[in-house]
Amino acid sequence: MRLAGKKIILGVCGSIAAYKSALIVRGLIKAGAEVRVLMTPSATDFISPLTLATLSKAEVVSSVHSGASWNNHVELGLWADAYLIAPVTATTLAKLAHGICDSALVAVYLSARCPVFFAPAMDVDMWQHPTTRENVARLQSFGNRLIDVGEGELASGLSGAGRLAEPEEILDTLADYFERRRDLTGRRILITAGPTLEDIDPVRYLGNRSTGRMGIALAEAAAERGAEVTLILGPTHLSTDAPDVTTVHVRSAEEMYQATVERWPATTDAILSAAVADYRPKTIAPEKIKKEEGSIHMELVRNPDIAAELGRTKTGGQYLIGFALETENGLENARGKLVRKNLDLIVLNSPRDAGAGFGHDTNQIQLVDRNKVTPFELKPKRAVADDILDRLVADKPTLCD
Repeated sequence: MRLAGKKIILGVCGSIAAYKSALIVRGLIKAGAEVRVLMTPSATDFISPLTLATLSKAEVVSSVHSGASWNNHVELGLWADAYLIAPVTATTLAKLAHGICDSALVAVYLSARCPVFFAPAMDVDMWQHPTTRENVARLQSFGNRLIDVGEGELASGLSGAGRLAEPEEILDTLADYFERRRDLTGRRILITAGPTLEDIDPVRYLGNRSTGRMGIALAEAAAERGAEVTLILGPTHLSTDAPDVTTVHVRSAEEMYQATVERWPATTDAILSAAVADYRPKTIAPEKIKKEEGSIHMELVRNPDIAAELGRTKTGGQYLIGFALETENGLENARGKLVRKNLDLIVLNSPRDAGAGFGHDTNQIQLVDRNKVTPFELKPKRAVADDILDRLVADKPTLCD
């Protein structure tokens, strides 16, 4: 079984859907998992802790003051392979999103180093409220995984979105995660991320608005799925301490070019998500340029093309993904870049799409190859990273000799 031997924490909140937690526990135990259950105090009004303790064969913690539970929340957070919170209410969503640590359930969440899955359950108007949507997006931006609500008749008598996902769907989501989490084992993936800065004088430079968030999300997701990752990162306030990610810091396009080209022959795949400057000043002024009357003229020269060089030297066993941020004629420009630079796949997005491009926790992409275009809805960048990596695995499922 795909869940056999896995250590799962189940968090249960005070929702009418809490009765389904018994089915979830039963399914996990039947699949061979080891389960520990946490409950918010209000959850005990909907289902008995004794029921879940009997099914899980372990003590249920429903208060931070019960026994040694408060002192053990760090240990429990380190114990688990996954933390599933189902059902999670609007109240607990808000507490998780903002770190309001007033229960054992939230305390363990804040201590957990394992992946966290959350499955909401609430009435349709609560689910659609902007506050709830913002809290869901905030949790996803932290790397937590949403198990989306279902649609149908709700406890209020209304019909719409807000039902807790069915236990079978929740269990399948967990099982699918563990099945694919190591699907990049053995791969050596090179990822570029962030901006490059091209110096004008000792205090000024040409740059762009990239934060590197998309590339960092790709690096963390790839490492989590078993890859050995080298991240070539331009100047940004963001960073990662994910295991199996080696970060190489660069500043200019030329530095990024050298670092990437040097490492390309020893890698299996590359994802070029950095926003690399196409041009740089021909000369860098040795002193700060003083303001004078009239205009100033600066000669720019082309920077070396990282994608073109990697495409030119690519072997049959290497897979190369590029990015295209376009404001007009997106598909036409992306397809041209794909062919011109000998890429296998282009990730196309546009800053004109709300919530996409630089400076957002979300992105909306299209995956473009020589035969088809696959569009995706707006998603947190960590979820976008998994969509891109899923395509890498689908196109190149095994390593070449």
